[in-house]
Amino acid sequence: TGRSRPFHRAADGLVPAQGAAVVLLKRLDRALADGDRVRAVIRGVGLSNDGRGRGLLVPSQPGQVRALRAAYAAAGVAPSTIGLVECHATGTPVGDAVEARGLAEVFAGCADVPVGSLKSNLGHLITAAGAAALIKVVGALEAGERPPTLHAEHPIAELAAGPLRVLTAAEPWPARAPRRAAISSFGFGGNNAHLIVDAWEPAAVAPRVVVPAAVA
Repeated sequence: TGRSRPFHRAADGLVPAQGAAVVLLKRLDRALADGDRVRAVIRGVGLSNDGRGRGLLVPSQPGQVRALRAAYAAAGVAPSTIGLVECHATGTPVGDAVEARGLAEVFAGCADVPVGSLKSNLGHLITAAGAAALIKVVGALEAGERPPTLHAEHPIAELAAGPLRVLTAAEPWPARAPRRAAISSFGFGGNNAHLIVDAWEPAAVAPRVVVPAAVA
């Protein structure tokens, strides 16, 4: 149809797009010493690779789940503390369903976990998609507002029950602290990444330094 519809039950494929994104990363102590404006804090990163699978573009639920679990272990936080999951969801029936099942596995026991995908706004930026998702999440954390996903009025069956809810309208971020989001970015050949990001709260205790966890 030429329309990017992540998580829509009638989605019929990704819509490629072009773009570039740049994010400046610094250790928190160095950024504070340099007087920089801190926009958000990365709490943890989880990485995995699916290994040999059914094809270059065929996602693997176990591989994605390994990346998610590694991220929460590295950050030392529970999935239940996440206020928004920015998904990789591209609008492909197979890929979106696999991602939804993997998220439901990791977030089992949670309730009303908002999810969305920037690809409903921009299409799939391919190699820039992950950085663009991070920029979206940082903006949402700063604004204290969870943004909607477009064209998701009729979500896939995997979201009909369980802990996940697609945001179809903007809503205020709950007042509980800290505001925390997660980002999934999955690439060619089963390269999976999951990132946990906190809103910057100057009065809060600085998060511990973590080493990105990698799982083969």
